[in-house]
Amino acid sequence: MIALVSAPTNLGLRPPVPGGVPGTAKAPEALREAGLHRLLHAQGAVDGGVVLPGRYVDDDGRRRAGTVRNQATIVDHARRLAHRLFEIRQAGQSPLVLGGDCSLAIAAGLATRVSGDGGLVHIDGHTDFRHPGNSDAVGSLAGEDLAAAIGRHLPALSDIDGLGPYFAPECTAHIGCRYGDPHADELRESIGLVVPADDVILHGGARAASRVRALDGLERGYWIQVDVDVLDPVHMPAVDSPDPGGLAPDELIGLLAALAPHAWGASVTVFDPDLDPEGVHARTVIRVVAEGLADLGTALAPE
Repeated sequence: MIALVSAPTNLGLRPPVPGGVPGTAKAPEALREAGLHRLLHAQGAVDGGVVLPGRYVDDDGRRRAGTVRNQATIVDHARRLAHRLFEIRQAGQSPLVLGGDCSLAIAAGLATRVSGDGGLVHIDGHTDFRHPGNSDAVGSLAGEDLAAAIGRHLPALSDIDGLGPYFAPECTAHIGCRYGDPHADELRESIGLVVPADDVILHGGARAASRVRALDGLERGYWIQVDVDVLDPVHMPAVDSPDPGGLAPDELIGLLAALAPHAWGASVTVFDPDLDPEGVHARTVIRVVAEGLADLGTALAPE
């Protein structure tokens, strides 16, 4: 049974304009208003509540060196959301987190480590593998979440409460980066599997999912982190960093449908309602979630 959790965070994103606030915090309620919750409740999902983040602050030029924007607030939210995910998992349900930005992967990692090791399937139009070892531009965790998830970021983010790395690199897969992503080669050397978007477009999501399940160490399942910018901007422009060369909605749905039964939970992130004033793209997200993740966790043995 799916438990829907709202996590309306924008803490990991850069401001859209100086002094501005990213709109991803509005996504869970925008999706609710567009009908996602009614649809999923009709399919048997239950309400898992809301885990509110702290206040977003554009602290560029003022934050301490060696930190990321909203760092302390991100850590606090990750701990509280991880506790909620752990409770849901212990109740035998599969959490489906509606974000928010993809810094939510840290909470999923904390919950994974506390409840028993599992893998990560990171589906994103970017590798999100910027970290202090490869960039001087570290500062927005939503572009660095995969690095933090496998222990390659600042210890304050990648080793919260001594639990890092949250996911073993060999049990981690990335799907969806574009050709020419600046960190793709390093990522291939660092984790178990990298499948670019063009591979899914050419060969289909079922093949990519079978390659994920062939990784060692995923017997207890995995967490799916899906950033909707994996979709091509033709289909999903309502994101902060749209890039051409992405998937079509049906391609993403096929990929998620093949992955979802073996996942203990999932998060869907980076949809920005401020960039979708007519609600057109919210309907795309709803279809991807309702069709792609309908069987979340159904192939896993109860905890």
